[in-house]
Amino acid sequence: MSKTHENVTPGRRIIHTRTAPMGPYDYEGPVQPDMWSIDLSYDRTTRQGSYLLRMAPGTATIPHEHPFCEEYIILEGEVIESDGTVLKPGDYVIYEPGSHHNSRTETGCLVLGIDWTRRE
Repeated sequence: MSKTHENVTPGRRIIHTRTAPMGPYDYEGPVQPDMWSIDLSYDRTTRQGSYLLRMAPGTATIPHEHPFCEEYIILEGEVIESDGTVLKPGDYVIYEPGSHHNSRTETGCLVLGIDWTRRE
């Protein structure tokens, strides 16, 4: 799509994730080395929305508890959960509020994450 047509539709925003720069990943507090993200709809004030996360081979997230629902799908590589479960491209994970975990990767990975509040 050409640049001149991207903003023609009101209310639409296009993010070219293949070329958009990734920033440092700090969702659990401090900046985590060898991890990068793109805030898609993620709002850093509410800590909710969607984001892309890239982890270099051999990195791990900080163990954390979820104040909201966290869902993610593996797009590239492998993710190993704290209980040893190995996730591959296409695997979709749902963590409920109050759950606790961390993730690591030996191969490197790209995931699409979504943090959100379930409305009762």
